[in-house]
Amino acid sequence: MDRIAFFRDLSIIIVSAKLFGLVAQKLKAPSVVGEIIAGLVIGPCVFNLVGQSDYLSLLAEIGVVLLMFDAGLETNMKDLIKTGPKAFAVACTGVFVPLVGGTALYSAFYGFDGIGTEEFFRALFIGTIMTATSVGITVSALKELGKLKDEVGTLIMSAAIIDDIIGIIVLTFVIGFKNPDSKPSDVLIKTALFIGLSIGIGTVMHYVFKWLDKKYPHQRRIPILGLALCMFLAFAAETFFGIADITGAYVAGLILCTIQDSDYIASKVDINSYMIFGPVFFASIGLKTQFDQLDTQLIVFSLCFVAVALITKIIGCGFTAKVLGHDMRDSLKVGVGMMTRGEVALIVAQKGLTVGMLDAKYFTCVILLIIVSSITTPLILKALYSDKKKAAA
Repeated sequence: MDRIAFFRDLSIIIVSAKLFGLVAQKLKAPSVVGEIIAGLVIGPCVFNLVGQSDYLSLLAEIGVVLLMFDAGLETNMKDLIKTGPKAFAVACTGVFVPLVGGTALYSAFYGFDGIGTEEFFRALFIGTIMTATSVGITVSALKELGKLKDEVGTLIMSAAIIDDIIGIIVLTFVIGFKNPDSKPSDVLIKTALFIGLSIGIGTVMHYVFKWLDKKYPHQRRIPILGLALCMFLAFAAETFFGIADITGAYVAGLILCTIQDSDYIASKVDINSYMIFGPVFFASIGLKTQFDQLDTQLIVFSLCFVAVALITKIIGCGFTAKVLGHDMRDSLKVGVGMMTRGEVALIVAQKGLTVGMLDAKYFTCVILLIIVSSITTPLILKALYSDKKKAAA
């Protein structure tokens, strides 16, 4: 695609995403649902007005980074520390149960030849894809509902960040078993270094920004420097430590969430996210969808893949939340909030294709999972919160 055609596609995405978003709101659904459907309508699935491109992929990546930065800015640090142990437990079961469920599903469809065989590693990799959680959709839905800062919202955010790290460790170990050149111990060291660096840089930058905030209160240089910190940590997380860039962006938000002007920074970030980067990110999910390689067996497998991926997250995360003392409704919120999949699942699938552990045809399953989870999660969360409001009334 040339750069001039990119501007045409961008205008189509912005208008259609906002139009479908408004329709979704009129129908009492979160606007992100409409934006995802807009991507399906203008993409290859329906009218094929807009195709994928490196330009749009880059804008979508910036969109999810900004979304996670904003989520970090709106995090209540006291609640985050309070929910830390619970989040770790939720994340562990949220990885383990889908890993087992996905492995069992593939084995049930294509047979089990024993541990250590080629088919076993393929099955294990299908399970690994299911472990990935992407909270970009959940963050947007919770924010729209005004529940991003409550205990359940903070628990979901904390667990999702830990989930990503555990998922990356699992991915590295699975590849390590298949490929001797990959060293699983390296990822443990890099993860520990990233945590240490985050604490070190976070402490220093927190005091730097507190000083700047005091000297230049409510001035635009504060959100500009905050955005620069977000982009640097997103870059450093993935480039130097193999951690997802969205984790670095979230950490940047956490560093700044307790300074006086954190809400001011968030308001400036929201403008960019709402105007362009957010719509492109959500619409890009629909743009990536194509159903031209489906056969009967793959259709059945894809439907089962989606069902198992969603149910195992709800069971794994929701059951743990229940054991940890949450009531049934809040436990369901945690399980549903953790069941979204997005760019992390695509990255894992792409890695599997690169190392020969996954066939390209299974990308259809991953895309279908992303679409279904992205549309159903906001709707179910809204229903769970709405019922609670009615009960209180």
